[in-house]
Amino acid sequence: MPQVIDGKVISACIKEELKERVAVLKETRGMSVCLAVIQVGKDPASTVYVGNKKKACAYIGIDSLSYELPVETTQEELMRLIEELNHKEEVNGILVQLPLPDHIDENAVIRSIDPKKDVDGFHPQNVGALCIGQPGFVSCTPAGIIELLKRSGIEIAGKECVIIGRSNIVGKPMALLLLRENGTVTVTHSRTRNLKEVTRRADILVAAVGRPKMITREYVKEGAVVIDVGIHRNEAGKLCGDVDYEDVAPVCGAITPVPGGVGPMTIAMLMYNCVEAGIAGKVPGTDRKGNCL
Repeated sequence: MPQVIDGKVISACIKEELKERVAVLKETRGMSVCLAVIQVGKDPASTVYVGNKKKACAYIGIDSLSYELPVETTQEELMRLIEELNHKEEVNGILVQLPLPDHIDENAVIRSIDPKKDVDGFHPQNVGALCIGQPGFVSCTPAGIIELLKRSGIEIAGKECVIIGRSNIVGKPMALLLLRENGTVTVTHSRTRNLKEVTRRADILVAAVGRPKMITREYVKEGAVVIDVGIHRNEAGKLCGDVDYEDVAPVCGAITPVPGGVGPMTIAMLMYNCVEAGIAGKVPGTDRKGNCL
């Protein structure tokens, strides 16, 4: 049987560490940490995600401000709110829940957030910093995957790492983080030829393709570590990932389940970024190695 990488347990450990850290900051520096969360419209999935983020803030001791805007909110109105939050000293992090309604330009919204408060790690300045190894916020899901691997005792350095998917939120930053940990990285996508041959080289396979149960044992080298980023509902309404867990588990060495694998880590690393934003005058820390301090 493979090692099951339990994201619930690992994320709980990170939250405990952050809770203690926030308590020390309040006691020794009189400093609080505050996250502003903006949601436009009432997409059910977004509402669940926002609720989970608020609960995590409350548990750790991070103050949260909630802005629930109607779906007809204009881009100009949203940008004005972000600009106000950019200038509020008590606000350390700003999160705009995606996706946004079709009439709002997501890229323009992301660019309008102060990079020092961009706890999602989506701003081009933070993405560029990651590319050249400079301090900045890192996208939460890829950062969470690095934590999963490290805290599960899985060595990255020197390993053949293959990512299926090239999105700006997961695939591309995941490649950069694995490179930073001295992995040998290949990024595959819909135009990759002989995909199964490429993925079967992987010691560490990260599936972020967005297709339910696409990855079967034919894609996986025996003994590989398989990280499933996908989350979907099957015909019966049950959650599943990009990986066919039942088919792949018998041949791999370690695997993340869905649910309970990567998902909890995304929120844990968002909380980590918030705490980092609250330190040293709201400037991201200089130790940006994806490790919880």
